[in-house]
Amino acid sequence: MAVTFVGVRHHSPACARLVARTIERLRPAYVLIEGPADFGDRIDELLLGHDLPVAIFSHYRDASRTHASWTPFCAYSPEWVALTAGRDCGARVRFIDLPAWHPAFADRRNRYADAEERYAEVTRRLCRSFAVDNTDALWDHLFEVEPGDDLAERLATYFDLVRGESAAGPDDTARESYMARWIRAAAADAGERPVVVVTGGFHRPALRALAERGDPAEEWPEVPRPPEGAVGGSYLVPYSFQRLDSFTGYQSGMPSPEYYQRLWESGPERAAAALTEIVVTRLRRRRQPVSTADLIAARTLTDGLARLRGHRVPARTDLLDGLVAALVADDLEHPLPWTARGPLAPGAHPAVAAMVTALSGDRVGRLHSGTPAPPLLHDVTAELERLGLDGEGTVVLRLTGDRDLLRSRVLHRMRVLGIPGVDRESGQAAGTEPMAEERWTLSPGEHRIPALIEAGAYGATLADAAGAVLEEQTAEAGADIGRLGAVLFDAALCGQADRSERIAGTLAAGIAAASEVGALGRVLGTVLGLWRHDRLLGTAGSLLFGTVIGECVGRVLWLVESVRGGPAPADLERLHALAATRDALLHAGGPLGLDRDAALGVAGRVSASTDAPPDLRGAAFGLAWRLGGTADPVRAVHGVAAPKTLGDWLAGLFALARDEVLADESGEDTLSAGDVEARGEPGPGTSQTGPGGPGLLGTLDELISGLPERDFLVALPALRQAFEFFPPREREMIARRLLDRRGVRDSARALLRTPADPLVIAAGMDLEDRVDRLLTAEGLITGREPA
Repeated sequence: MAVTFVGVRHHSPACARLVARTIERLRPAYVLIEGPADFGDRIDELLLGHDLPVAIFSHYRDASRTHASWTPFCAYSPEWVALTAGRDCGARVRFIDLPAWHPAFADRRNRYADAEERYAEVTRRLCRSFAVDNTDALWDHLFEVEPGDDLAERLATYFDLVRGESAAGPDDTARESYMARWIRAAAADAGERPVVVVTGGFHRPALRALAERGDPAEEWPEVPRPPEGAVGGSYLVPYSFQRLDSFTGYQSGMPSPEYYQRLWESGPERAAAALTEIVVTRLRRRRQPVSTADLIAARTLTDGLARLRGHRVPARTDLLDGLVAALVADDLEHPLPWTARGPLAPGAHPAVAAMVTALSGDRVGRLHSGTPAPPLLHDVTAELERLGLDGEGTVVLRLTGDRDLLRSRVLHRMRVLGIPGVDRESGQAAGTEPMAEERWTLSPGEHRIPALIEAGAYGATLADAAGAVLEEQTAEAGADIGRLGAVLFDAALCGQADRSERIAGTLAAGIAAASEVGALGRVLGTVLGLWRHDRLLGTAGSLLFGTVIGECVGRVLWLVESVRGGPAPADLERLHALAATRDALLHAGGPLGLDRDAALGVAGRVSASTDAPPDLRGAAFGLAWRLGGTADPVRAVHGVAAPKTLGDWLAGLFALARDEVLADESGEDTLSAGDVEARGEPGPGTSQTGPGGPGLLGTLDELISGLPERDFLVALPALRQAFEFFPPREREMIARRLLDRRGVRDSARALLRTPADPLVIAAGMDLEDRVDRLLTAEGLITGREPA
């Protein structure tokens, strides 16, 4: 067989040049390329005349698996050069690898991913031998900077060495067996004419052996099709250098694609010179001082490092190291990113980040106007134009109107699909009161079309695609009711009522096993808001939502009664869950038949339990008070007045019964002693302090004022947190009452504004107290001087 195997590294300019020379020299009958065989009859789409980079996006979904992957091409990708050079010389060009949906690619998001862990040991030894940091620097040193006439032999030696120490797994074995069948069939059909095979270098040794051992009269293999019931397909999408760059997490190829693009176009010397100027310009735009002398120094250091490392012309790491040496005077907190493979670490030095960004580049591909696109792209384009959402800027929607409600649903569906340039600035949030207005910022950009093409994997229309994503998120959430609640709310915002019912059903099934009170509270708040208010979204009064509410209330109360613990900071999520339970009992108890007496029983037992945490006891007392319980809040607060428990107990009380606390102090809904005696029992909201009693806040004023200084400092942080449950206007009202109790005519607002943080003041007072006690113990003072 006259078969020439060219093993390549994906996205390598040196390999791309070798492929071009080989095809031009041999003028083969067939050029066989590692690529998805199911795209083989659509290769003409790739050659329409796109602005690179572009990628083949492939998607697949069945009952048990969802998969998406990309096959990217840039100008210096060897596979792209094989396509164009093969077409130019009249060869028949074929993709010969398994389709992206095949289980062999189940763990790969990028077809051209270098599985470097398979041959890590051999590359580590080579890096040590050549005194370089990693495989990228090793590759540049061996092949990119000065390829030479013997490039093909050196590449073959390198890949034979790599493959010789690495065992192929079952996925690679399946792929190589399939590709070998294409090679044998092409060789048989070509007769005496040559065949050129372009694949990743790791596969080259195995493919040579397999091609020689098989049937020389091999017939063309069938292209696998997705199994019955599965949905899959492929489309071309614009790609970007940012997505291609290994510094942003891409699994394969070369880092710094802008550098290699310029190396491909004009060679390493001009690439280094041009990118040095780009880095300097970028730094100057950020107002970082870079002088002409710095620029000269960077070029000089780059050239010096290249010679020191045995390079006739600068390599990529020579350029980067030279720039750092000339432009960074500070100590670096992180290793230089090009000394290892992976994304740029957060907190990198600004100059280093600018270098990485400059060498990454900002090129974004553009598809030819005649490129086929999935139906979703056309559907969304038409919907946005019809609803006046295809422009740029701020859009305010009033959901009481049918047109704006429809526009809102379209934008929410795009948001759920992750389409960029669609950002909601304000609007209804889960568990809050309904808002009839939304504000969106629309900024259509170059990334929207690729995202819509990729989202086409979920459905042909925007409604179908968003619904499929919501169902996928439901499946991924499993028994996580917090995530399920968020998906349910998104379904309502998207107008996916049919999906809402399925999600709510899944949610209801998982509540009985839920163990996190906070997560239950978030779901309850979300579903209660949708059930109570959202006639706009079509969920008000939903029977299924009502079932979820009832199950959440019962589960929250059951979990709360089982909580045990001593003094500890207030658990805000737990308090919010009880507040949602309170709202459900008050606003939905009658229509849904919720058992208020059972809730009062739980609240009474928890509030009286000495084993329950103080915040939970206070919240249970507040819940009972809010539901019409008869316990005396003044007596209750006297029972928890210890400095370590008072503030947390009050946090629970205020979270559940803030309005009752204020009404009790102001005398609203309270009874005189005669009324109490005539009725025979205290009524809801009653403080049993008798005529002229101080009320709850007055009692707190007396208790806190009477605390010794050290006890007050202990209680202060929790007390501050407790009073945060009152909004600013109500805190000002409380301050006014405290001043009135003292007969002080002063600004209540000023009382709330201390010249320094109260906790800082308290810490200073505590420090003074400890110093005084130490000095007294040592006999240095007899006590603090009177103020």
